[in-house]
Amino acid sequence: MSPKFKEQNGFVFKIYSNEEERIHIHIVKAENEAKYWLEPDIELAENFGFSNKELGFIEKILKEYANEFKIKFARHTGKRLDDK
Repeated sequence: MSPKFKEQNGFVFKIYSNEEERIHIHIVKAENEAKYWLEPDIELAENFGFSNKELGFIEKILKEYANEFKIKFARHTGKRLDDK
């Protein structure tokens, strides 16, 4: 199961269940996908096909909704945000 946290301009922000504990989010649009760490800072982990312009747009959304994404990630995985 991959809950969708947000969709904007065709970009889908979601996580993959049972992947890893570090808070992160995947962004998918058409055949392209990127993965960003949300802790300790927003940081690109992997990029498969997005242009620099698209990554800039993604990062703008991530900065705006980072706290909301972290909360949704924690709720979905059952992890408290202060767990290490």
